[in-house]
Amino acid sequence: MTRAETLQQKMREEKIDVLMAQSRPNVFYISGFDADPHERLLAVLLFAEADPLVICPAMEINQIKKIIDAPIIGYSDTENPWEKLQQYLSKKQIAMQTIALESGISWSRLKEWQRIAPDSQLVEADGLLTGSRLIKSAEEQSYMKEAAALADQGIAAGIAALKEGITEVEVVAAIEYALKKKGVREMSFQPMVLFGGNGGDPHGVPGSTPLQKGSSVLFDLGVMWKGYASDITRTVFFGEPDEESRRVYETVLRALQTSLSAAAPGETIGRLDHTARSVIEEAGYGEYFPHRIGHGIGIDVHELPSMHANNNDLLKPGMTFTIEPGIYIPGKIGVRIEDDVLLTEDGAVTLTKTPVSLTVV
Repeated sequence: MTRAETLQQKMREEKIDVLMAQSRPNVFYISGFDADPHERLLAVLLFAEADPLVICPAMEINQIKKIIDAPIIGYSDTENPWEKLQQYLSKKQIAMQTIALESGISWSRLKEWQRIAPDSQLVEADGLLTGSRLIKSAEEQSYMKEAAALADQGIAAGIAALKEGITEVEVVAAIEYALKKKGVREMSFQPMVLFGGNGGDPHGVPGSTPLQKGSSVLFDLGVMWKGYASDITRTVFFGEPDEESRRVYETVLRALQTSLSAAAPGETIGRLDHTARSVIEEAGYGEYFPHRIGHGIGIDVHELPSMHANNNDLLKPGMTFTIEPGIYIPGKIGVRIEDDVLLTEDGAVTLTKTPVSLTVV
């Protein structure tokens, strides 16, 4: 059964007549087609009792035809796609009592649906879509393993670029160049390289700070590969770290390992956060760990499940997520260690393989 067919079955169970996916990740999930149409409408419409429909800019038609076996409504920049959609729905006599839309839909698109189907009930499609994406198939898992392997290569390229006086931005450039040569077209987010005290900001911005002996170096990067994201963080030291830096690193490493050990089918998601946080708090650094233990990852670099302390949802085999404890002391040091994780029947399997032991370059 295809993803579209699975969703159509769920639509019938929930008495939803029409579902429109118009965000880039969900269009890709259903159709396998990945493109950024910018402000133009590119959407997949699923119907409970009819074949799917694709509506897209005319510029995308040739690419979509190679991937999708479905009716396609194309439109030029001088045409109104909503009028074409309205004509199609009327001609096919599509039932529209209940229409499911993504919560991120724009106001103008919402108004178009209200015009096309004024008597319809509009409901949220997010639960259907994100719920379907939560458990990764064997094929998805294989793509994510490949994406994780490329992220590992990005870390290797970053470490290889380290030398006294090089700037954070220059290391970012070396990472991106190395990955482009591996065939990576797109990073999953803007890579982060932070030296020394700059790492004390969990979401710091790489700049012109030169690397000095004794500094920590925090790398956070990921790639998009075959439609799937990776996300890895490693912290290394350029020269021997001082005693406190070692203590901070070893604390974060214990937190990572403790959290990974707690990951098992049927365990609450929140426990993974609690176990890591308790390690950091017992070491006296609790105030310096300000974020959740991780996030879901897949087509989006951040997706469900949200790995926070109050999430009582249960872990299930096939879920993919990050575990990323950190300690950030402003102006002094930041250490984060992050792995991409696949949950199996036997527990957590790390997809990212770069060693996590304390590394001195």
